[in-house]
Amino acid sequence: MNIKSIKAYSKNLAVKRPYTIARNTVSDAEIVFFEVELMNGMVGIGSANTDVEVVNETASQTLDNLQSDLVAELVGKDIRLFLSLIARYRRDFFAFPGTLAALDIALHDAFGKYLGVSILDFYGRYHQKMVTSVTIGIKGVAETLEEAKEYYDSGFRALKVKTGLNVLEDAERIIMLREKYGDYFHIRVDANTGYNPAQLQKFIDLTVEQGVELIEQPFLPGKENDLLDFPAEVRNRLAADESLKNAHSALTLLQHRPYGIYNIKLMKCGGLVGAFEIANIARPADIDLFWGCNDESMISITAALHAAFSCPNTRYIDLDGSLDLAEDVVIDGFTLQDGFMFPNDKPGLGLTLL
Repeated sequence: MNIKSIKAYSKNLAVKRPYTIARNTVSDAEIVFFEVELMNGMVGIGSANTDVEVVNETASQTLDNLQSDLVAELVGKDIRLFLSLIARYRRDFFAFPGTLAALDIALHDAFGKYLGVSILDFYGRYHQKMVTSVTIGIKGVAETLEEAKEYYDSGFRALKVKTGLNVLEDAERIIMLREKYGDYFHIRVDANTGYNPAQLQKFIDLTVEQGVELIEQPFLPGKENDLLDFPAEVRNRLAADESLKNAHSALTLLQHRPYGIYNIKLMKCGGLVGAFEIANIARPADIDLFWGCNDESMISITAALHAAFSCPNTRYIDLDGSLDLAEDVVIDGFTLQDGFMFPNDKPGLGLTLL
């Protein structure tokens, strides 16, 4: 079955609740969409929303790439060769992971629909459902507790709390969450590179009794060796995010193991193929996988969910990015029930275009 046409476009989508992290404040998301139509009328769709500070790719660059003559060469190609097509564009756009992610996801979706199976079942299912965390940005204690109450009432069971501006206030928020909700929530922390060694140690000391499940990217990329001064039991629950972009950085991090957890984002590594490269490096090294996201369409969130569930070493997911959006272009990608997330069994990614 050959590809009949392609289409790329972008939309600026508002987030329901603007939030602050250690690096910036987020109030909207410019998302680029990519559609692949087959000769039988089936449409595969991909999307991308990169963090320009992490991967140095803007939404306008993503859109320009997807509207280029290089990508137009997809028309007429056989969708059964989707992995070869992805491999070709991974060479052409190696410096543009957002472009690659949109291409990769759309081609996966189109192939799965053509084949009549879900992408998860095509690669092999290791997980049925998992608890996803939902994110609380940097804010005061009262606001943190108020937002946590909303998530508690909605049935969520895991929180990812953004930190990194003031270590004492960060610790107080975690302590008060435990005081208010006991052990109900799994609590994860994301410092977004906001700490130095002394601040990280201070945060660990202040929250030692609070059962923090993991701490994501405490230091700036390039400062990984500073983590080697911390004991293995600490490093094993540290998750690499900004320091981990692709298979090359995954291999580099394995040399001294400053992180015991790898945070995989399709927007950093360029889609499912790049994600599996990282996962396959991590698996024999007993590195746990933590699948994350930006503020993204349900399209790329669902793709990440399919990838995560097909990897045996997936231990955590933080795939709440589409929940933050006030609107989207698709529905039906996954089900969220009592804090657990699981994809549907429809062909491809199981999405329905609106």
